[in-house]
Amino acid sequence: MDKEKEQYVKNQAKEIRKLTIEEIATLGSGHIGGAMSIVDLLALLYFHRMKVDPTNPRWEERDQLVVSKGHSGPAVYATLALKGFFPKDWLATLNKGGTSLPSHCDRNKTPGVDMTTGSLGQGFSAAIGIALGLRIDKKASTVYTIIGDGESQEGQIWEGALFAGQQKLSNLIAFTDNNKQQLDGYTKDIIEMSDLTAKWKSFGWFTQEVDGHDIAALDVAIEKALGEKEKPSMIVMNTIKGKGCNFAEGIEKNHSMVFDMEKAKEAIAALG
Repeated sequence: MDKEKEQYVKNQAKEIRKLTIEEIATLGSGHIGGAMSIVDLLALLYFHRMKVDPTNPRWEERDQLVVSKGHSGPAVYATLALKGFFPKDWLATLNKGGTSLPSHCDRNKTPGVDMTTGSLGQGFSAAIGIALGLRIDKKASTVYTIIGDGESQEGQIWEGALFAGQQKLSNLIAFTDNNKQQLDGYTKDIIEMSDLTAKWKSFGWFTQEVDGHDIAALDVAIEKALGEKEKPSMIVMNTIKGKGCNFAEGIEKNHSMVFDMEKAKEAIAALG
């Protein structure tokens, strides 16, 4: 990735953060922490890496993204709106009656969402099934999926990991949002996951660990994963929950927060 493209993706990430903060403020509360921690990855995927067509969200040759930690939906919606899958004014309807943007991602309601998610662990299994189906159909598309570090405490994640490793699903690239926090506190205080990179490697995955807010480093990791032809890939992203939102970043109780538009505008201004 050259410097010009890197700056372009960074600019998109900043815009996604602004839209996400404003979107949640319109509702008055929402999952700000885990949405903000994956923004840099979403910007990189949709504005550089993924093969998608906003005018044809169900294009059969597209790359697909399954955000298994479905409560990060507000950031996904902001990204899709910025990419042109639907009008930005839809963002003001987040989780309101009649909306196409429910609290958790829903493929039946939102153009550009590839899988309904929210029950933690199940989206990851679905991503594995999609990757297997694409291989059977001899499609050259890539399936990307994002799981949380808290979600990684689910047994379903590791059942899927075993299966994907056994099947050598090299068209599957997964990311762990390793922000070290979950709904009830810090992961180390609830279930310590220890060395996630070593765990995934032991399950037969090609595994890397990067700074999840370093777009250039993330892009290099994705390039290496795309070059792996014998194993599924896991990229463990070390991230900060609430990244880029001045009232959410770096605090413990930031999984879901109540805030108004005045506070949102201050956070958006702080982003520059």
